[in-house]
This record gives sequence, C-alpha cells and structure tokens, in this order.
Amino acid sequence: MRAILGSYDSELTAAEYSPQLTRRMREAEDMVQKVHAHSSEMEAQLSQALEELGGQKQRADMLEMEVKMLQSQSSAAEQSFPLSREEASSLRLKIEELEGERSRLEEDKKMLEMQLERFTLQGSYDQSRTKVLHMSMNPASAAKQRLREDQARLQEECEQLRELVHALERGGPVPAGLEAAASLPSSTELTAPQIRVTAPEPAARPCRCGKMTLLFPRSPMLDLPCECRDQWPTSKELRKQVESAELKNQRLKEVFQTKIQEFRKVCYALTGYQIDITTENQYRLTSMYAEHKADCLIFKATGPSGAKMQLLETAFSHSVRELIELHLLRQDSIPAFLSALTLDLFSRQTVA
Repeated sequence: MRAILGSYDSELTAAEYSPQLTRRMREAEDMVQKVHAHSSEMEAQLSQALEELGGQKQRADMLEMEVKMLQSQSSAAEQSFPLSREEASSLRLKIEELEGERSRLEEDKKMLEMQLERFTLQGSYDQSRTKVLHMSMNPASAAKQRLREDQARLQEECEQLRELVHALERGGPVPAGLEAAASLPSSTELTAPQIRVTAPEPAARPCRCGKMTLLFPRSPMLDLPCECRDQWPTSKELRKQVESAELKNQRLKEVFQTKIQEFRKVCYALTGYQIDITTENQYRLTSMYAEHKADCLIFKATGPSGAKMQLLETAFSHSVRELIELHLLRQDSIPAFLSALTLDLFSRQTVA
C-alpha cells in the first residue's frame, strides 16, 4: 500500500498535491494500522486455540487410556459374573414369589374386612375396643329375671308333682309336705310358651269314666277301684311335657334373637344408620357412608316417656354445624337432619 502511494506521489508534482490527497493518505495509514492490529490479534487467538487444541488432545488421550482400562476391567469382571447372574435370577424369582404372596395377602385382607363389616352389621363387636353398658332398668334383663323365676318356680312345682306321683304310685298316703302340691291353684301360666297346669281342687268331682267320684287331695288315686285308673298321666309323661315346654321356651329364645338381628339389619339397610345403645336413654347413630369409624351422632331421650330426642355434642357434630342450624334449630326436624346428612356423606363418597 505504501509502494502504491509512493508511486502515485512520484507521478504528481508539488503543485498537484491537495489537502484531499493528504487526508486520504492518512485514512489509508490508519486502515493499515488497524489491519496490523487485527492480524496480531488473530495470531494471538490462533496461538491460544492451538494451545487449547493441544490440551484437548492430551485429555482425549487420557480418556482413551481410561476407556481401555475400563474395557479391560469389564472383560475381567464378565469372566467372574456367571455366579452373580444366577444369584440375580434366583433373587428375581424370589421377588416374583413375594409379589404373588403380597397380592394374596391383600385379597385375604379385603375378605376379612368384608367379614368384619358383616359381623358388625349383625351386632357383634370387639370386646377389647367396645364397652357395652347395660341399663340398670333394662327391660330385657327384667324379662329374663322373671323368666328365670318362673322356671325355678315351675321346676319346684314339677319336683313336688313328681314326688306326689311317686307317692300315689306306691299307694300310700300323701305326705304332709306334698299336701300343698296336691292343692295347687287352678292355673299357673308360663310366659313363653304359654302352658296351663291344672290341678284338681280339694272337692268331690266325677271320674273320667263316670262311675266313681274322686275326692282330692284326701283320697289317693291308686286306692280307688276305678277302671280308668291307668288312663291318668304317669310321671314319665309329665316329665316329657316339662321337657317339651323347656324345648319350646328355648326355641322361642332363639327366634327372638334371630328377629332382633334381622330387625337391626333391616333398619340399617333402610335408614342407613346403625343404632346402638351406649348408656341409659342414649343412642349412637353411625352412618353407612361415614368417612371414619369414629364419625357418629349421639342422641339422648328426654321427657317422661322418652318422646323427645336431644342431640349431644360430639367431634363429628362440629363438622355439620350448618345442617344442625338449618334442620334442628330452625325446622326442628330430626328425620330431615338425618336425611340431609346421609345425602351429604353420599355425595362426598361419589365425588371422591
């Protein structure tokens, strides 16, 4: 560039120089300086790139050596792995067996939960977790007590009648202790089943054959020369009657228990609430759509005949304050409250 400018300047005379040419020359010199600076900068970048290339090449050589070492180690390890692979296959089989056993245990758990729910519906309970409180004036206990007293009284009367029959069969006089048994009241009624035991009155009455007149209790039956003497019931027949009455009584108890369980199931299926008696005049209601087992309502019967029911405060009742205010406080309707609560719990389960 300088040579070109020098030749150009040699051709020109001194008079032909102008400020314009001077300015252009300066610009050309500045450009030449910039080119030199750029070339030096590029040379520096090139040298730096060469240095980096050398470092990368060394790193590549090191990585290649490491790869070769790993390949040699893997080939050596593969030769010692056949036993480990067999162990891995056996462990895999064991895992599959454990998975199958786990699925089977889950099915058994579901079946046991269904059986527990069915037993709960039938009225059974866990004695370690549930405490049953019996009312002091329980009608069922009073009825059982009366039944036991009636059975004891009838058993005593049967024993007296057996002794009386044995005494009459022997043909001797009636013992003094059995005179009260010979003059029993006109009828003694049992609660269930109803049986009437009729004893002869101490007065003259005709015999079954119509030929003789028997006097009770003074004249023993076997001392009378009556032809229908053998037609009177023996002790064996009386014993059979007592056993039959006891069997009927036991069957009535079983039927009563069955009907109670059936009634509880029907109430649970129709209303959706399981009703349990916790204490005297208190009843616990548990919905079949309850999210937790502890979610229950407790009502207390108030008034002389228990006609009014009062809702007691529980942890679950706090979560249904809106329904209580609407249906109990404003509308004063317990059935509407229970129906709305059932719909609310059912909607929660269907949404979930």
